[in-house]
Amino acid sequence: MRVLLVEDEPETAKLLANGLGEAGYTVDVALNGMDGRRFIESGAYEMIILDVMLPGLNGWQLQQQIRKLGDTPVLFLTTRDGIEDRLRGLELHEEDYLLKPFKVSDLVARVRKLLRRDRGR
Repeated sequence: MRVLLVEDEPETAKLLANGLGEAGYTVDVALNGMDGRRFIESGAYEMIILDVMLPGLNGWQLQQQIRKLGDTPVLFLTTRDGIEDRLRGLELHEEDYLLKPFKVSDLVARVRKLLRRDRGR
């Protein structure tokens, strides 16, 4: 299964990509919003994981573009834990919202859950 990870912190991106890879996923990594958009426009992904605060285009902006292209499940990663941010994510039809810091095992479990749910639709 192909997953796109858009995360601007290179060490975090590497750690998450390795964890997802060990769990059996093929992971493409974009380190900014503009590269994320290019990946989204050129590839078919079963799941997209977006950091909210990205250079170029932020996660909210990318989510709007994703929804124009289809209904790929999206999981947001963020340090922003305010209710306004959670509501904004819900309005943009995100499937899950994971607060940093978190364990890679938690991310992998959520990805599995979302992909199972998506297959059931």
